[in-house]
Amino acid sequence: MSDIPQDISHDQHAVRLKKLQDLRAAGSDPFRANAEQTHFSAEALKAHVDGADYTVPVKVAGRLVVIRDMGKSQFVKILDQQGQLQLYVKKDQVGEAAYLAFKKLDLGDIIGAEGPLFKSKSGEVTVRVDKFTLVSKALRPLPEKWHGLTDREQIYRQRYLDLIVNEESRRRFMLRSKIVASIRATLAGRKFLEVETPVLEGVAGGAAARPFTTHHNALGADFYLRIALELRLKRLLVGGYDRVFEIGRIFRNEGVSTKHNPEFTMLEVYQAYSDFRGMMDLIKAIFADLMRDVIGATEIKHAASGEMINFSGEWREVRYFDLIDAAVGTKLGGAKLSSFRDTPDYRAKATAAASALGLEIHPGWETHEIVNEIFGKRIEPTLIQPTFVTHLPKELCPLAKLNAEDPGLIDVFECIIGGMEVAPAYSEQNDPFIQRAMFEQQVGEEKQNLDQDFLLALEHGMPPAGGMGIGIDCLCILLAGAESIRDVILFPSLRPQGAGSDKP
Repeated sequence: MSDIPQDISHDQHAVRLKKLQDLRAAGSDPFRANAEQTHFSAEALKAHVDGADYTVPVKVAGRLVVIRDMGKSQFVKILDQQGQLQLYVKKDQVGEAAYLAFKKLDLGDIIGAEGPLFKSKSGEVTVRVDKFTLVSKALRPLPEKWHGLTDREQIYRQRYLDLIVNEESRRRFMLRSKIVASIRATLAGRKFLEVETPVLEGVAGGAAARPFTTHHNALGADFYLRIALELRLKRLLVGGYDRVFEIGRIFRNEGVSTKHNPEFTMLEVYQAYSDFRGMMDLIKAIFADLMRDVIGATEIKHAASGEMINFSGEWREVRYFDLIDAAVGTKLGGAKLSSFRDTPDYRAKATAAASALGLEIHPGWETHEIVNEIFGKRIEPTLIQPTFVTHLPKELCPLAKLNAEDPGLIDVFECIIGGMEVAPAYSEQNDPFIQRAMFEQQVGEEKQNLDQDFLLALEHGMPPAGGMGIGIDCLCILLAGAESIRDVILFPSLRPQGAGSDKP
């Protein structure tokens, strides 16, 4: 017990322990094995028939979160997965002994109850309790009612308390579950197969990120926690699975911020005989279903700016370098930055443009990294309405098809909504020779980091395909109006307790 945060009254804990001892001494089991339920709270509310009080019996269970003592009766509320439900407990109905036992219950105790539904004088659907059972005694009190749980670190460390007392948190995580279910339904309706691929990889591939490393004792080898799903899923395209997707956990041993957690959830989807434009159609279909079935509207409010984001109209499509040139404007003497792409002055011009925009540039950055800093810091945050940014520099993704008209660009889009990237998508590279050259350019002399088996798979022939990734956490931030990724991950990564501040 000593390791549990002591933000509660020791006196209350002692009183509850004494109640526990009394229950056991009286032969009562304060931690039952089960409690029969016929209805969740919302289902019970819907089951009531107007004008027919006391005709619909229910069995419900949940945590006591409100107790109003009326002397010979009590109105209480229990909390379950779907919300709160009012119960009415009357001494004349349950009997004197049972009523006295009920009055000894505490906020936080978990009970089962049964009885018919009726409407109280205030019009609230209520269960008249005929019988109840204490199924789990709470030995520690809930956070104080009026202030709730407001300390951010405690919210993340004790998410179970957050879910009990903060209705907004419960709503947000229920929304997350519905979002994932909707995406699965959309993809299943389009004949995509859901698959599972390994978390432990011999080569950390599919993205440019620092992996977590672990050791497999039986195999005597080091493995990496996967940093992407891509290379395994594209092997399935080679194997004849034409439409596949996976919703899986990804691990990157990098920094934390309001938009980044070391482990996060990613959807990756691949469709043979399609391309990045086919992925445009797919993501619009995913959002159409989400807005209709989950949000129930065609617009949401952008949390930061208050601007309404409209998903029902035309989604803007614009080229990456058109945005770069517009952002740089006249800062290069009237010349467009893109006009220097194939000249020796490109790096110097990109550096000058970034500096003119107030950006700090790392001396070791390559030119495409400097340009992308302009995009990430000065352009992306301004793109609130759904926008497809297309034709990025080839250096930003070695797994995409080169553009036929300009081989320095790739056939991709980044879908930006609410000032952040929600989904990148590619026309997938299926030429094994170009793919090898792109990989080798990416890894430099570290050839051991090449996924040779993936390159071997490509030599057996991979159909043309469109591929797309959606960060589920970022999507939930957008649709829930959350401030931080930690607000949409049930148990975010935190330092061990007592090791210092956990601010991202």
